[in-house]
Amino acid sequence: MRITRGLGAATAALLLTSALGACGQDSTGVDDDGKKDAKGGTIGLAMPTKSSERWIADGRNMAEQFRAKGYKTDLQYGNDDVDEQVAQIENMIAKGHELLVVAAIDSAALTNVLDRAAEANIPVIAYDRLLMGTEHVDYYATFDNFKVGVQQGTYIADKLGLKEEGGEKGPFTIELFAGSPDDNNTRFFFNGAMSVLKPYIDDKKLVVRSKQTKLNQVTTLRWDGGTAQRRMDDLLSKSYTSAELDAVLSPYDGISIGILSALKSVGYGGKDKPYPVITGQDAEKASVKSIMAGEQTQTIYKDTRKLAKATVQMGHAMLTGGEPEVNDTKTYDNGKKVVPAYLLQPVSIDKSNTQLLIDEGYYKASELK
Repeated sequence: MRITRGLGAATAALLLTSALGACGQDSTGVDDDGKKDAKGGTIGLAMPTKSSERWIADGRNMAEQFRAKGYKTDLQYGNDDVDEQVAQIENMIAKGHELLVVAAIDSAALTNVLDRAAEANIPVIAYDRLLMGTEHVDYYATFDNFKVGVQQGTYIADKLGLKEEGGEKGPFTIELFAGSPDDNNTRFFFNGAMSVLKPYIDDKKLVVRSKQTKLNQVTTLRWDGGTAQRRMDDLLSKSYTSAELDAVLSPYDGISIGILSALKSVGYGGKDKPYPVITGQDAEKASVKSIMAGEQTQTIYKDTRKLAKATVQMGHAMLTGGEPEVNDTKTYDNGKKVVPAYLLQPVSIDKSNTQLLIDEGYYKASELK
């Protein structure tokens, strides 16, 4: 069952189906195992990359849960290449998939292909990254991204003792990293963290020796750890030859690993030169192990199984005439519309509570050894 977007869209969808039939193509799409047809139709899952273990888990979890509801799935990874992701989504549209779930590589680069999805009467859910500049996104499933940043900033403030009564501690040095400039979440993460940290920077209890404090100065294209490592190398060589670094705001575990590599290369990690406080996000296995080993300090646990479940329930409701559950109808303005969203809650993890990841079955104990 498709959500009707108007007679023009319906006509376009019929013409597309006819054209595919004439060309001998399968309009229902194919599953990962190559089987065709499904009682519930096919769901297109467009994920951004396999370079992060969380996106592999996201895609797998959604595929499994959609299948459990009787749908077929077409799971594709864009390999951090916008053109490749566009081509994958175009192929999903051409095959007549019932629904598209899109985690964009570039949140504003899919407007044209989403126009074509609307013409084919295919509804769209933005998954964890808001699709920008388009009317053709129906719902958004994500975590409370501003709160993620607040948790990261609060952790740094608490760990450095900045909130202690009397305020004698400090000043401390800090450097700021943010996510990819083409991901709308980057702004939410950064603004959330700075809502906590900026007052301490203004009071000079936190000192950014590089003076790079604006979002456009601290972004990391594609969330790439290697890019973060090179920037950290540069910051250390220019601003920290005569001072040590006390904290790093890092928005994501892959970036944190790159930052740690740069720090290790100039002698951090020993008794005389301990690691700074380093935040992260996604509770990726390598970073959880790093936290347990006393390297990275903190991460944000976002249970992607729950996000997948919320997305599948949302999609199933759309396709069966139900009303998808949302809990935010004001926050996520993509420049064309405010997209109704369902937000899940993040959890801060450090060495004291990594056991939670095992208790909740996110990892097996053996995986973290």
